[in-house]
Amino acid sequence: MEMTIRNIIKNIFHKKASGTADSILPRPKDWNLKFSDLVQEVKDGKRKYIGHPETTWAHEYELSLMPSDYRFPQKGDLYESIFDQTIEFQTGWKAPFTGGGKSVLYIGERIWVSSESPFEKPLGVYALPVNYKELETRMVPSDERNDSKYIGFIISISTRTLNENFNLIQTGFSKEYLE
Repeated sequence: MEMTIRNIIKNIFHKKASGTADSILPRPKDWNLKFSDLVQEVKDGKRKYIGHPETTWAHEYELSLMPSDYRFPQKGDLYESIFDQTIEFQTGWKAPFTGGGKSVLYIGERIWVSSESPFEKPLGVYALPVNYKELETRMVPSDERNDSKYIGFIISISTRTLNENFNLIQTGFSKEYLE
């Protein structure tokens, strides 16, 4: 099976492609842990690993915290930043690791969701800047961009951030970004 981002995420969260939970055990009524809380518990030595069904419960819990009027991002959504803001990005490599960092996305800069999420209601998505080369030059350090193993970058952004810090400009958007 080809190991795409979709398949990796699907495997981590044990979700079906439709985004429905594949959990046998329902989430306990008193469950109040997000995925970041589970990661912190591993760091603190309270648990050895994060597995199923806890990842599913964490995902469901985080969804329950979102306002009911939030729009969940979909492939082809084009968003515009409504103010200067710090965003996180990841770098891809011809190697078994990723890198990344933080940078500023300025007011008016646009990003688009270029691929389907494996979740019907994703907590976050990966997006590409419309002005890919320009933002890549500004955000990714030159020593990384010029490395022979570097293959590109992508913005990692939460559904909450998209709803609160961006305007949805268009749906069905598509663009070849690797010019």
